[in-house]
Amino acid sequence: MGSFKIGIIGAGETGTPLLKQLLDAPFVEVVGVADLNTETAGMQLAKSHGVLVTHNGLDIAELGPRVDIIIDMTGSPKVREDLRRFMQFSGNKHTVIVHERVALLMLSLCMGQMVAPIHGEQAY
Repeated sequence: MGSFKIGIIGAGETGTPLLKQLLDAPFVEVVGVADLNTETAGMQLAKSHGVLVTHNGLDIAELGPRVDIIIDMTGSPKVREDLRRFMQFSGNKHTVIVHERVALLMLSLCMGQMVAPIHGEQAY
């Protein structure tokens, strides 16, 4: 299989620690990171690793099958809906969208302690 090709949407307080973990994993290739604020620490970290950075999360989705998993760390129902709609209309059956809560579970397991959402509880 090679490596997991990952895109992250939301490189703020919750997305950045996850991004650090992913960049350190030898079996992961971070293919893109999106955040409305291109100056966040997470965006700067991604840039320093030569990762595609953008202010538009759909740019990550447009990578199509070149991204295996898109992790939505925004906590925004609108972003989630836009992603779902884009994936449906693009016909991309390869890429999986992972909700922030699942990413927080993975991050909590890696850190050995509960990582709480910054955005509060968001309905899926």
